[in-house]
Amino acid sequence: MKYYTEYLTFNTKERRELIKITDEVNKVVKSSGVREGLCLVSSMHLTASVIVQDDEEGLHRDIWEWLERLAPYRENYLHHRTGEDNGDAHLKNLLTHLQVVLPVTEGRLDLGPWQEIFYAEFDGKRKKRVVVKVIGL
Repeated sequence: MKYYTEYLTFNTKERRELIKITDEVNKVVKSSGVREGLCLVSSMHLTASVIVQDDEEGLHRDIWEWLERLAPYRENYLHHRTGEDNGDAHLKNLLTHLQVVLPVTEGRLDLGPWQEIFYAEFDGKRKKRVVVKVIGL
């Protein structure tokens, strides 16, 4: 069994961004030497997520609109009593999930025809990390 770990670092210009990371994750899988196994891609922050979705701008706007409806920015979140202002970002993370586990087949991510991996940032403009861990043979 092989194990391999790399970290991707992001420092977004905007507070909220969606960044396609499929190519970077595939490079990590290739570097791992794993031919058959699993790849975990996980945000190391509770105000960001990793999702698998179609790379289509209209859908991206729909996702942001849906998240804003379900977890809108408001000033009166109880979390803000701690001095933070990102209560909505934590809730958006709960809706979209922290991480994904993907199959590795013949040394590559085994994604469907329209599937891309995205880093979804809900409270950016500072350094954040994603861990990519590949396990297999």
